[in-house]
Amino acid sequence: MSELIRLTYRKYDGSLHWHGVMRRLGEDEHGLWLGWGKNMVMTRGSEPPVTMRAAHVQLIRREDWWCGAFHALPRPNDVYCDITTVAEWTASDEITLVDLDLDVLRYRDGRPPEIVDEDEFLEHQVRYAYPPEVIANARATADALLVSVQQNEEPFTTAYQKWLSLVEDVEGDPISVLVDLTEH
Repeated sequence: MSELIRLTYRKYDGSLHWHGVMRRLGEDEHGLWLGWGKNMVMTRGSEPPVTMRAAHVQLIRREDWWCGAFHALPRPNDVYCDITTVAEWTASDEITLVDLDLDVLRYRDGRPPEIVDEDEFLEHQVRYAYPPEVIANARATADALLVSVQQNEEPFTTAYQKWLSLVEDVEGDPISVLVDLTEH
């Protein structure tokens, strides 16, 4: 079995955002792949845990300002990329990213890919006092990523499918037990 990795998203002020435990699946030229099967749980801040009904793999990029989530059915989107700061290994078993609000989504129903949460990005620039270089990097990353998804560049075409196939039929994996991250 692969090792377990805590994936922790925070907001720019350091507050806890989405977090949970995933299984390390492997690495390729696109980055580190984490995954879980159906019915795994994640928690947003200190809210009650949320059960994810679809299998899911997460691509952690080593030097880029985004990470990607690739979902199996029944999710209405197969690609959900978060614009974040560069991933940081905060412990040997924990990756932390700062969520910068903008997301790039690709839907299964034929709608064109889009950037979402523009309003949140504008609001948080003020609330969290994003420095100009963070705003510029987030905006440029979202715009470039949208083009990559629209043009079906890898890893958005077939690269993620081999990783997703490793967890698609997994249900009830013991990693569904949450790690208490509120003290981190």
